[in-house]
Amino acid sequence: MSQTKNFNLPDLGEGLPDATIVEWFVKEGDVIKLDEPLVAMETAKAVVEVPSPYSGKVLKLAGGAGDIVVTGHVLASFELDPNLPQRAEGQDTGHHHGAPAEAAPAPAAAPAPVAAAERADEGTVVGAMVSSNAVHTEQAVAVGGVKAVPAVRAMARKLGVDLARVRATGAEGAVTMNDVKQAAANPSALLPSPTGRGAGGEGPTSIAAAAPSPQPLSQGERGSSARTPLSAAGKPMRTAPPGVVAKGQPEPLKGVRRNMARVMADAHSKVVPTTLSDDADIHAWAPGNDMTSRLVRAIVSACQAVPAMNAWFDGDNLTRTLHAQVDIGIAVDTDDGLFVPALRNADMLDARGVREGINRLRQQVEDRSIAPSELSGYTISLSNFGMFAGRYATPVVVPPCVAIVAAGRARFQVTPVMGGIETHKVIPLSVTFDHRACTGGEAARFLRVLIDDLAKIH
Repeated sequence: MSQTKNFNLPDLGEGLPDATIVEWFVKEGDVIKLDEPLVAMETAKAVVEVPSPYSGKVLKLAGGAGDIVVTGHVLASFELDPNLPQRAEGQDTGHHHGAPAEAAPAPAAAPAPVAAAERADEGTVVGAMVSSNAVHTEQAVAVGGVKAVPAVRAMARKLGVDLARVRATGAEGAVTMNDVKQAAANPSALLPSPTGRGAGGEGPTSIAAAAPSPQPLSQGERGSSARTPLSAAGKPMRTAPPGVVAKGQPEPLKGVRRNMARVMADAHSKVVPTTLSDDADIHAWAPGNDMTSRLVRAIVSACQAVPAMNAWFDGDNLTRTLHAQVDIGIAVDTDDGLFVPALRNADMLDARGVREGINRLRQQVEDRSIAPSELSGYTISLSNFGMFAGRYATPVVVPPCVAIVAAGRARFQVTPVMGGIETHKVIPLSVTFDHRACTGGEAARFLRVLIDDLAKIH
C-alpha cells in the first residue's frame, strides 16, 4: 500500500509566519523526485525556491499563485514512490517547520547566550524580522522550456514580459534580470512569439481568457456598480459618476507590505518616540553635492559625537548596547513596500564609497536579489523622503535601534545675514528617538552636530 505524506510550509529562514505562492513547478498528478524544485514562495525579502522533500506523485497543492500559506500548514500532499530515492526519517533538511503540536519540555539553559544568538539574527524591512545569517543562492530552473531563477520570473510577470521571447544571455542559457529589463525597454528585440504562451512565460493563456466574462447586472447592481469589463487598453472603465462609491474585493497584504504592517504595529506598542525638528542651511554647498551622501556622512559625524543615538536598546531587560561602527539603514521605497538595507561601516566610507554603496543596495532591492543579511543589524536609519515631498516627519523607530533621521524636501527661505537678508537653501530635518534609551539633551546635541556638518563646504 502506498504511503501518503503531507509537506508543511517550512520556516524559510526569515522568521516570518507566512509566505505567498509565486509559481508552482509541478501540477497535481505529476511525479517529482526528491529535492527537485517544487514551488517558488515570496517572503517579505525574496523569492525562495522550495525543493520537494519526497519522491512520488503530487496529490494536492495548497492554492495557486498569489495565495498566502501559513508557516507550518500543509503546502502539498504526496503519494510516495518506493522505487524512487527518499530522505531518511529524521534527516535534517535545513528548514524548520512551524509545528502546531506542543514540544516536549526543554532542559533549562543559560538564557543569556540564547538571547545573544537571537539578537544577532534579527533584521528588518523597517523592522525586527528574524533572518538566517546564511546567504542562499538561487538556481536557475527550466520551466516550460525557459531557464530562470524565481526572482527573474517574478520580474517578468511584473513587467509583462513573455520569458519565452527573451534572448537569454546567462550561464547555460538562463534568462537574467538584465535580459528581462532590456526586453521590457525594447519590445522589438523580443523573439517571435511561441504559440500559446502568455506574458511571463507561464503557459497557455490569453487576455480574453484571463479577463472575467461580463455578467448581466440587475437593476440594483446597475445603480451601485461603478466598473465594467476591461477597456481596449486593458484598464477597468468607470461609467458611473465620480460620486458613486466604487466597490471592490479586499485584498490581503502580501510580502513586504504584510511584514511592514506587523513591524510598524509592534514598534508602535514598544517605543516611546519623541521627535525634534530643525533646518540645516546648505547655502554654502558647491554645485553637484550628493544630498543622500552628505546626509549619511553627517549622520556618521553626529553618531561619533553622541554615541547614545547609535545604539540598540533591549526594553525587556533594560540594557543598552553602544556601537563603535556606524551601520546606517537606508529606507528604499518600492511598489512592493519599504525595504531598509544596511550601509555597512558608513564611518569608513568617503563620499564616493557612500554613493557606490547606496547604488548597490538600491539595485539589489529593485532586483529582489538582496541577501537577508543585508537587511539586518543596522545601528541607526535614514529616511530621505524629501526627494518626493514633505518637510518634517515623525519617522518610526523600530527596535532595537533607538533613532532614525528623516530629511524633508529642500526649500529656499529668507535668512538674515549681517544686517541684511539673503535667500538660502535649507533642508528640513527630523530626528525621532526612543526616549527610554536617549535623553532629550542627547537628541538635541545629535541634531546640532548634524546641522553643523551639513552646513560645511565640501
